[in-house]
Amino acid sequence: MKTISALLLLATTPVLALAAPMKGQTTFTVRIENVSTGSTLKLSNGSTAPAPHSPGAWVVQEKPARLFMPGKLQPGWGLEMQAEDGDPSKLAEHCMHHEGVRAAGVFNVPQGDDKPGPALPGKAYEFTVTAKPGDRLAFTTMFGQSNDVFFAPDEKGIALFANGRPVSGDVTAQVMLWDAGTEVNEEPGAGPNQAPRQMSPNSGPSESKPVAKLQDRYTWPRVSDVIRVTITPSQAASN
Repeated sequence: MKTISALLLLATTPVLALAAPMKGQTTFTVRIENVSTGSTLKLSNGSTAPAPHSPGAWVVQEKPARLFMPGKLQPGWGLEMQAEDGDPSKLAEHCMHHEGVRAAGVFNVPQGDDKPGPALPGKAYEFTVTAKPGDRLAFTTMFGQSNDVFFAPDEKGIALFANGRPVSGDVTAQVMLWDAGTEVNEEPGAGPNQAPRQMSPNSGPSESKPVAKLQDRYTWPRVSDVIRVTITPSQAASN
């Protein structure tokens, strides 16, 4: 049986499409922290399990900011690789070509680590973006103990400015759990076809359903018990 650290995560090199900073832009640090514990998941057999996050993709886009389309199938977008196996590379690359995209990339090395891997309880990913008023942020990160469930903001993304001023602080309330609809769900933390336990990537019974907010027969932890997302503006371009 694989350990939780085998939630592999094939993206080893950031994929970036960055525009040069321009006057009026602000640089933001985005922190995606795993605030769960080793016993966050309460399993039906009476045991407990941690809730790791995978590396993820991000995009800054003129509104709305999207890495996927709710209510639609996502063939070829890379969402399946992200949601099932924690590999965001294809998703980030695909979204670089969307209209209005200002920057896109991946985050894959937890703070304090020296190589890509999952963010276990107490760990966090950080990345920086530059944006101008009207821009929005979207990101995805796999709920590691699932078949194809992931965290992301709603379909509009997170506004990086409010009334022309840079947003700062905790934006976790704008994040939710989504079901990619590509693999049949199993009990979180116990399914044999979930990343920590499957024999190889892209294992498990497939399904073909539109991406939707997570709603199934299993008990999932509250988003705020597993993830915390904060945005901190650091500087504005002056030329």
